[in-house]
Amino acid sequence: MEGRTFLLLGIAVALLIGVLAVFFASPDPDGLESAALVVQGEKTLTGSPPENAEIQESPDGKFSYAAPMPDYSLGERLGPLGGVIAIVVGTVLAFALVLGSSKLVRHIRGNRKAKPGQ
Repeated sequence: MEGRTFLLLGIAVALLIGVLAVFFASPDPDGLESAALVVQGEKTLTGSPPENAEIQESPDGKFSYAAPMPDYSLGERLGPLGGVIAIVVGTVLAFALVLGSSKLVRHIRGNRKAKPGQ
């Protein structure tokens, strides 16, 4: 299989999985979000999270930011379509970042090989 075909197939599979995941994902927080709720006393280890559970940040003297697409969505108004758009945009941005980084590394390595004595 040619490299470009393999790359395009990989992107297509990533987009397909991401888009389908929007419809199968659980609305209950898990992983780090769930652990943060336990630490904050908002939920127990074996209990369900409270309705509309949100992690509370205290940015006093700490770094804080607002996510451009929180919870992999574009808000309540768009519903699952917002999630699909967020996943597609995120996948394409991640691909562009990795592709750009790899081209930069290749360019730097090429310049090192071209200069004698290094």
